[in-house]
Amino acid sequence: MSNPLRIGTRESRLAVWQARHVASLLDKHGIVSELIYIKSEGDQDRTTPLAEMGGKGVFTKALDDALLEDKIDLAVHSFKDLPTENPLPLKVAAVLEREDPRDVLVAPKGTHFLDEDNNEAVIATGSPRRKAQWLNRYPKHRVVGLRGNVPTRIDKVTSEGWQGAIFAAAGLIRLGLEEEISLRLDWMVPAPAQGAVAVMVREEDRKLQERIGPLGDEETTACTGAERRLLNRMEAGCSAPVGAYARMDGAEIELHAVALSLDGSVRIETRRRGSAGQAKSLESLAEELGRQAADELLDRGAGELVGSESER
Repeated sequence: MSNPLRIGTRESRLAVWQARHVASLLDKHGIVSELIYIKSEGDQDRTTPLAEMGGKGVFTKALDDALLEDKIDLAVHSFKDLPTENPLPLKVAAVLEREDPRDVLVAPKGTHFLDEDNNEAVIATGSPRRKAQWLNRYPKHRVVGLRGNVPTRIDKVTSEGWQGAIFAAAGLIRLGLEEEISLRLDWMVPAPAQGAVAVMVREEDRKLQERIGPLGDEETTACTGAERRLLNRMEAGCSAPVGAYARMDGAEIELHAVALSLDGSVRIETRRRGSAGQAKSLESLAEELGRQAADELLDRGAGELVGSESER
Protein backbone atom coordinates (compact mmCIF):
# COMPACT_ATOMS: atom_id res chain seq x y z
CA MET A 1 0.00 0.00 0.00
CA SER A 2 1.45 3.39 -1.03
CA ASN A 3 1.94 6.18 1.47
CA PRO A 4 -0.70 8.95 1.59
CA LEU A 5 0.01 12.01 -0.55
CA ARG A 6 1.19 14.81 1.72
CA ILE A 7 -0.83 17.98 1.06
CA GLY A 8 0.89 21.13 2.27
CA THR A 9 -1.34 23.95 3.47
CA ARG A 10 -1.25 27.12 5.51
CA GLU A 11 -3.11 27.02 8.81
CA SER A 12 -5.80 29.62 8.19
CA ARG A 13 -9.39 28.38 8.07
CA LEU A 14 -9.68 29.25 4.40
CA ALA A 15 -6.41 27.55 3.44
CA VAL A 16 -7.41 24.42 5.36
CA TRP A 17 -10.81 24.39 3.64
CA GLN A 18 -9.07 24.52 0.27
CA ALA A 19 -6.65 21.73 1.21
CA ARG A 20 -9.49 19.53 2.48
CA HIS A 21 -11.37 20.20 -0.74
CA VAL A 22 -8.38 18.95 -2.72
CA ALA A 23 -8.18 15.91 -0.42
CA SER A 24 -11.86 15.13 -1.08
CA LEU A 25 -11.34 15.36 -4.84
CA LEU A 26 -8.33 13.06 -4.58
CA ASP A 27 -10.39 10.62 -2.55
CA LYS A 28 -12.97 10.48 -5.37
CA HIS A 29 -10.12 9.39 -7.63
CA GLY A 30 -9.08 6.71 -5.15
CA ILE A 31 -6.03 8.63 -3.91
CA VAL A 32 -5.38 8.71 -0.15
CA SER A 33 -3.90 11.90 1.30
CA GLU A 34 -3.10 13.72 4.53
CA LEU A 35 -2.70 17.39 5.44
CA ILE A 36 0.65 18.86 6.50
CA TYR A 37 0.44 22.30 8.10
CA ILE A 38 3.04 24.92 7.16
CA LYS A 39 3.43 28.40 8.69
CA SER A 40 4.02 31.23 6.22
CA GLU A 41 5.48 34.67 6.87
CA GLY A 42 2.18 36.25 5.89
CA ASP A 43 0.32 34.21 8.51
CA GLN A 44 2.79 34.99 11.28
CA ASP A 45 2.79 38.76 10.61
CA ARG A 46 -0.80 39.94 10.32
CA THR A 47 -0.22 43.66 10.80
CA THR A 48 2.36 44.77 8.22
CA PRO A 49 0.77 45.66 4.85
CA LEU A 50 1.44 42.94 2.29
CA ALA A 51 3.03 45.39 -0.14
CA GLU A 52 5.65 46.23 2.50
CA MET A 53 6.37 42.53 3.14
CA GLY A 54 7.28 41.80 -0.46
CA GLY A 55 3.87 40.99 -1.86
CA LYS A 56 2.47 37.60 -2.76
CA GLY A 57 5.49 35.51 -1.91
CA VAL A 58 4.88 35.96 1.81
CA PHE A 59 2.08 33.37 1.59
CA THR A 60 3.79 30.95 -0.79
CA LYS A 61 7.51 30.77 0.06
CA ALA A 62 7.13 28.43 3.04
CA LEU A 63 5.10 25.97 0.95
CA ASP A 64 7.59 26.26 -1.92
CA ASP A 65 10.41 25.42 0.48
CA ALA A 66 8.50 22.45 1.90
CA LEU A 67 7.97 21.09 -1.62
CA LEU A 68 11.59 21.55 -2.61
CA GLU A 69 12.74 19.85 0.61
CA ASP A 70 10.36 16.91 -0.01
CA LYS A 71 8.44 17.57 3.19
CA ILE A 72 5.19 17.57 1.21
CA ASP A 73 4.11 16.15 -2.16
CA LEU A 74 1.84 18.96 -3.26
CA ALA A 75 0.88 22.45 -2.11
CA VAL A 76 -2.56 24.06 -2.26
CA HIS A 77 -2.77 27.79 -2.93
CA SER A 78 -5.29 30.49 -3.60
CA PHE A 79 -4.20 30.97 -7.21
CA LYS A 80 -4.19 34.75 -6.90
CA ASP A 81 -1.44 34.45 -4.25
CA LEU A 82 1.01 32.80 -6.65
CA PRO A 83 3.51 35.10 -8.37
CA THR A 84 3.24 34.98 -12.17
CA GLU A 85 7.00 34.44 -12.43
CA ASN A 86 8.22 31.17 -10.92
CA PRO A 87 11.97 30.52 -11.25
CA LEU A 88 11.73 27.42 -9.04
CA PRO A 89 11.43 23.83 -10.35
CA LEU A 90 7.76 23.76 -9.34
CA LYS A 91 4.66 23.53 -11.50
CA VAL A 92 0.93 24.12 -11.17
CA ALA A 93 -0.51 20.69 -11.94
CA ALA A 94 -4.20 21.63 -11.67
CA VAL A 95 -6.43 24.69 -11.37
CA LEU A 96 -9.73 23.74 -9.75
CA GLU A 97 -13.15 24.95 -10.85
CA ARG A 98 -13.55 28.57 -9.83
CA GLU A 99 -15.87 29.84 -7.13
CA ASP A 100 -17.61 33.25 -7.44
CA PRO A 101 -14.71 35.58 -8.45
CA ARG A 102 -16.36 38.83 -7.37
CA ASP A 103 -15.46 41.20 -4.58
CA VAL A 104 -18.17 41.87 -2.02
CA LEU A 105 -18.95 44.43 0.66
CA VAL A 106 -19.53 43.44 4.26
CA ALA A 107 -21.47 46.30 5.87
CA PRO A 108 -22.75 45.47 9.38
CA LYS A 109 -25.05 48.52 9.50
CA GLY A 110 -26.34 48.21 5.95
CA THR A 111 -25.45 49.81 2.62
CA HIS A 112 -27.66 52.92 2.80
CA PHE A 113 -24.54 55.10 3.19
CA LEU A 114 -23.67 54.40 -0.46
CA ASP A 115 -26.64 56.52 -1.53
CA GLU A 116 -25.56 59.57 0.50
CA ASP A 117 -23.59 61.97 -1.72
CA ASN A 118 -21.72 63.76 1.05
CA ASN A 119 -21.12 60.78 3.31
CA GLU A 120 -17.50 60.39 4.41
CA ALA A 121 -17.67 56.66 5.03
CA VAL A 122 -14.74 54.51 6.14
CA ILE A 123 -14.12 51.34 4.11
CA ALA A 124 -11.47 48.77 5.04
CA THR A 125 -9.27 46.70 2.74
CA GLY A 126 -5.65 45.64 2.56
CA SER A 127 -5.74 45.49 -1.25
CA PRO A 128 -4.42 48.41 -3.34
CA ARG A 129 -6.58 47.17 -6.23
CA ARG A 130 -9.76 47.30 -4.16
CA LYS A 131 -8.78 50.63 -2.61
CA ALA A 132 -8.16 52.25 -5.99
CA GLN A 133 -11.41 51.03 -7.52
CA TRP A 134 -13.42 52.02 -4.47
CA LEU A 135 -11.99 55.54 -4.41
CA ASN A 136 -12.56 55.85 -8.13
CA ARG A 137 -16.27 55.24 -7.52
CA TYR A 138 -16.55 56.89 -4.08
CA PRO A 139 -13.86 59.60 -3.94
CA LYS A 140 -15.27 61.12 -0.73
CA HIS A 141 -14.83 57.93 1.26
CA ARG A 142 -11.77 57.08 3.33
CA VAL A 143 -10.10 53.68 2.90
CA VAL A 144 -8.16 52.13 5.79
CA GLY A 145 -5.91 49.06 5.86
CA LEU A 146 -7.07 45.67 7.06
CA ARG A 147 -5.11 42.43 7.60
CA GLY A 148 -5.78 39.08 9.25
CA ASN A 149 -7.82 35.99 8.46
CA VAL A 150 -11.40 36.31 7.25
CA PRO A 151 -13.25 35.97 10.60
CA THR A 152 -10.82 38.41 12.27
CA ARG A 153 -11.36 40.99 9.55
CA ILE A 154 -15.15 40.67 9.78
CA ASP A 155 -15.01 41.15 13.56
CA LYS A 156 -12.82 44.23 13.19
CA VAL A 157 -15.28 45.96 10.86
CA THR A 158 -17.86 45.85 13.63
CA SER A 159 -15.53 46.66 16.52
CA GLU A 160 -14.03 49.67 14.72
CA GLY A 161 -17.41 51.03 13.69
CA TRP A 162 -16.45 51.21 10.03
CA GLN A 163 -19.17 51.37 7.40
CA GLY A 164 -17.81 48.34 5.60
CA ALA A 165 -14.95 46.19 4.35
CA ILE A 166 -14.24 44.50 1.04
CA PHE A 167 -13.74 40.74 0.78
CA ALA A 168 -13.52 38.07 -1.91
CA ALA A 169 -16.88 36.35 -2.29
CA ALA A 170 -15.16 32.99 -2.67
CA GLY A 171 -13.56 33.09 0.76
CA LEU A 172 -16.82 33.92 2.54
CA ILE A 173 -18.75 31.27 0.62
CA ARG A 174 -16.17 28.56 1.33
CA LEU A 175 -16.19 29.35 5.04
CA GLY A 176 -19.98 29.29 5.27
CA LEU A 177 -20.12 33.04 5.86
CA GLU A 178 -22.16 33.99 2.81
CA GLU A 179 -24.77 35.62 5.05
CA GLU A 180 -22.17 38.30 5.90
CA ILE A 181 -22.28 39.57 2.30
CA SER A 182 -24.18 42.85 2.13
CA LEU A 183 -23.54 43.66 -1.53
CA ARG A 184 -21.82 41.94 -4.46
CA LEU A 185 -19.62 44.50 -6.20
CA ASP A 186 -20.33 43.63 -9.82
CA TRP A 187 -18.62 46.84 -10.96
CA MET A 188 -15.28 46.01 -9.30
CA VAL A 189 -12.82 44.06 -11.47
CA PRO A 190 -11.39 41.23 -9.34
CA ALA A 191 -7.76 40.23 -8.89
CA PRO A 192 -6.35 37.91 -11.56
CA ALA A 193 -7.26 34.30 -10.65
CA GLN A 194 -9.45 35.37 -7.72
CA GLY A 195 -11.71 32.52 -6.60
CA ALA A 196 -9.49 29.80 -8.10
CA VAL A 197 -7.43 27.18 -6.25
CA ALA A 198 -4.11 25.92 -7.64
CA VAL A 199 -2.33 22.66 -6.83
CA MET A 200 1.46 22.84 -7.16
CA VAL A 201 3.93 19.96 -7.37
CA ARG A 202 7.61 19.46 -8.13
CA GLU A 203 8.35 19.90 -11.82
CA GLU A 204 10.29 16.63 -11.94
CA ASP A 205 7.40 14.59 -10.56
CA ARG A 206 5.68 13.77 -13.85
CA LYS A 207 3.75 10.80 -12.48
CA LEU A 208 2.15 12.95 -9.77
CA GLN A 209 1.30 15.62 -12.33
CA GLU A 210 -0.59 12.99 -14.32
CA ARG A 211 -2.49 11.91 -11.20
CA ILE A 212 -3.36 15.49 -10.18
CA GLY A 213 -4.19 16.78 -13.67
CA PRO A 214 -7.76 15.39 -13.79
CA LEU A 215 -8.69 17.59 -10.82
CA GLY A 216 -8.31 20.68 -12.98
CA ASP A 217 -11.08 22.59 -14.77
CA GLU A 218 -10.36 23.53 -18.41
CA GLU A 219 -12.46 26.71 -18.44
CA THR A 220 -11.01 28.02 -15.19
CA THR A 221 -7.49 27.17 -16.34
CA ALA A 222 -7.95 29.12 -19.58
CA CYS A 223 -9.59 32.16 -18.01
CA THR A 224 -7.13 32.51 -15.14
CA GLY A 225 -4.35 31.96 -17.68
CA ALA A 226 -5.46 35.06 -19.58
CA GLU A 227 -5.66 37.11 -16.40
CA ARG A 228 -2.26 36.03 -15.12
CA ARG A 229 -0.64 36.55 -18.55
CA LEU A 230 -1.80 40.16 -18.44
CA LEU A 231 -0.43 40.63 -14.93
CA ASN A 232 2.87 39.05 -15.91
CA ARG A 233 3.32 41.16 -19.04
CA MET A 234 2.58 44.33 -17.09
CA GLU A 235 5.10 43.22 -14.45
CA ALA A 236 2.48 44.08 -11.86
CA GLY A 237 2.44 42.27 -8.53
CA CYS A 238 0.19 42.17 -5.52
CA SER A 239 0.88 45.82 -4.67
CA ALA A 240 -0.33 47.07 -8.05
CA PRO A 241 -3.90 48.34 -8.54
CA VAL A 242 -4.63 46.05 -11.49
CA GLY A 243 -7.75 43.95 -11.96
CA ALA A 244 -8.49 41.34 -14.62
CA TYR A 245 -11.37 38.95 -15.17
CA ALA A 246 -11.91 36.56 -18.06
CA ARG A 247 -14.98 34.45 -18.71
CA MET A 248 -16.12 31.97 -21.31
CA ASP A 249 -19.06 32.97 -23.48
CA GLY A 250 -19.79 29.95 -25.62
CA ALA A 251 -16.62 29.27 -27.59
CA GLU A 252 -15.23 32.75 -26.85
CA ILE A 253 -13.18 34.21 -24.03
CA GLU A 254 -13.90 37.79 -22.94
CA LEU A 255 -11.26 39.55 -20.87
CA HIS A 256 -11.93 42.74 -18.90
CA ALA A 257 -8.90 44.47 -17.39
CA VAL A 258 -8.29 47.69 -15.50
CA ALA A 259 -5.36 49.65 -14.08
CA LEU A 260 -5.73 52.60 -11.74
CA SER A 261 -3.72 55.10 -9.79
CA LEU A 262 -3.70 54.20 -6.10
CA ASP A 263 -5.92 57.17 -5.20
CA GLY A 264 -8.45 56.11 -7.85
CA SER A 265 -8.25 59.39 -9.76
CA VAL A 266 -7.02 57.72 -12.95
CA ARG A 267 -8.62 54.62 -14.46
CA ILE A 268 -7.60 52.86 -17.67
CA GLU A 269 -9.53 49.81 -18.84
CA THR A 270 -9.94 47.55 -21.82
CA ARG A 271 -11.99 44.58 -23.02
CA ARG A 272 -10.74 41.90 -25.36
CA ARG A 273 -12.61 39.01 -26.95
CA GLY A 274 -11.44 36.01 -28.97
CA SER A 275 -12.82 32.76 -30.33
CA ALA A 276 -11.38 29.39 -29.45
CA GLY A 277 -12.20 28.22 -32.96
CA GLN A 278 -9.67 30.69 -34.36
CA ALA A 279 -6.85 29.64 -32.01
CA LYS A 280 -4.70 26.55 -31.73
CA SER A 281 -6.03 25.93 -28.22
CA LEU A 282 -7.85 27.62 -25.37
CA GLU A 283 -4.47 28.08 -23.70
CA SER A 284 -2.98 29.90 -26.68
CA LEU A 285 -6.11 32.08 -27.00
CA ALA A 286 -5.89 33.00 -23.33
CA GLU A 287 -2.19 33.88 -23.66
CA GLU A 288 -2.88 36.10 -26.67
CA LEU A 289 -5.80 37.94 -25.08
CA GLY A 290 -3.79 38.59 -21.92
CA ARG A 291 -0.87 39.91 -23.96
CA GLN A 292 -3.06 42.14 -26.12
CA ALA A 293 -4.91 43.61 -23.14
CA ALA A 294 -1.67 44.28 -21.27
CA ASP A 295 -0.10 45.98 -24.28
CA GLU A 296 -3.12 48.22 -24.74
CA LEU A 297 -3.12 49.26 -21.07
CA LEU A 298 0.62 49.94 -21.20
CA ASP A 299 0.28 51.93 -24.43
CA ARG A 300 -2.28 54.11 -22.67
CA GLY A 301 -0.01 54.83 -19.70
CA ALA A 302 -0.78 52.03 -17.24
CA GLY A 303 2.93 51.35 -16.70
CA GLU A 304 3.23 54.57 -14.72
CA LEU A 305 0.19 53.67 -12.63
CA VAL A 306 1.47 50.24 -11.58
CA GLY A 307 4.95 51.61 -10.90
CA SER A 308 6.85 49.41 -13.34
CA GLU A 309 7.73 49.13 -16.99
CA SER A 310 6.93 46.04 -18.98
CA GLU A 311 9.31 44.43 -21.44
CA ARG A 312 7.83 45.27 -24.82
